[in-house]
Amino acid sequence: PGKFDLLEAVLADKLTGVEMTLREVTRAHPNDFSATLRELLAGTRRELDEIKPPFVRDMRQKAPEVFKLVERRRAALIQRYIGKFFVQGQRTGMVRKDVPANLIIEILLAMVQAIMNPPKMEELGMMPKEGFTGILKIVLEGALTPKGRKM
Repeated sequence: PGKFDLLEAVLADKLTGVEMTLREVTRAHPNDFSATLRELLAGTRRELDEIKPPFVRDMRQKAPEVFKLVERRRAALIQRYIGKFFVQGQRTGMVRKDVPANLIIEILLAMVQAIMNPPKMEELGMMPKEGFTGILKIVLEGALTPKGRKM
């Protein structure tokens, strides 16, 4: 296998780990929005913390087409797990209902797509963990009700 095959395998493994984390967290606290949110954020930060600057630089320079695979799978994971989480949050009064959950997800996806890519991360001088944390902070503080913010 070549270098790109190895890179694809590493990324596929990383995304599988992220999916397992999302699945476990959303099943662990089905009726506790705040606990699920805390665990989702902690799990995501742990996964993203493993991505270091040389990896981001190599992705940008040598494998932009491989990153397209990451973007597609990442979007599917966000829609599947975070989307379900926001719908549940609306039912429990933790996520505002005046904005449809699918619109909140589309906003999150657009922000992630525009910012969470190797060229933009490098331009901003940020690591993926910092970028994603900032995006989630902006989206969540706008999406949560006052009750949801008190976690």
